Order: sequence, then structure tokens, then C-alpha cells
Amino acid sequence: MTNDKNDHIEAALQILASLGLPRAQQNERSALCLLALLNLTPGTPWARASNPLMGITPIMDWAREHYDKVYAPNTRETVRRQTMHQFVDAGLALYNPDQPDRPVNSPKAVYQIEPAALALLRTFGTPRWHDNLTAYLAERETLAARYTKER
Repeated sequence: MTNDKNDHIEAALQILASLGLPRAQQNERSALCLLALLNLTPGTPWARASNPLMGITPIMDWAREHYDKVYAPNTRETVRRQTMHQFVDAGLALYNPDQPDRPVNSPKAVYQIEPAALALLRTFGTPRWHDNLTAYLAERETLAARYTKER
């Protein structure tokens, strides 16, 4: 894996920790899902992150195409249940923003980075990142904190 690929994956892992995602989501799979939802290919600056609508299979295909990570088809449920659910719970991603009444079991289900999260992530690696992160977190309870409270 090239440095650009590793750099983006490492940065995504740092971001997931900074956003207070639970340890179970601080892994390569979740980092690649975040990068896919931002369409952040190797070498693309964070300022150029975008927020396309993406389903689980397209996310896995994107990781293979851009980061050489091959997932078996039966990994879809793991990606959905162990990463995307938590991204939605954390307010990092939206579920079916294009059609909120889409059935839960629809094969057309999609995810998208939440607009405030996109604005924050575009500042990653800049002098504004820390202050923007602090302001972003001040308005939200982290998922790790919420999960701890619920126990």
C-alpha cells in the first residue's frame, strides 16, 4: 500500500477516535468506510472531500478500487452492523437522506456524510481543525460516551 493510502487510512483512524467513536469502530474497515463516504481517494486533499450517496456494496467496491482492500460479499452485514449503524448513531452519517421512508430492508439503502461533519472533516490537517473539532463536539455527545451511559 502506498504512503498516500496509508496516510489517509491513518488520518481516518485518528478522526474516528477524535470524534469519540467506540473502540470497536476504530479499525481499518471503519476508516475505509469513512474515506468512501467522503470519496477521498489516495492523494486527494481533505478539503476536497465530498458526500456522495453510497450503499454498502458500493462502499466495499470503492475500498477495493481505491485502497486495494478486497472484502468478501458476506462482509456486507458486518460493514452495515459494525460500522454504518454506529456512524448513523454518532450523527456522522445519514441513512437514506434521499428517501427517508425507504424500507429498512431495501437493497437501495444508502448512506451519506452528515453536512456538518463534512464541513468539519474538510478542515482536517489545517490550523482550523482543532478549534472546529472542539466546536463540533461541544454540540454533540460522542457515541462512546452515550454507549457508556447506556450500560
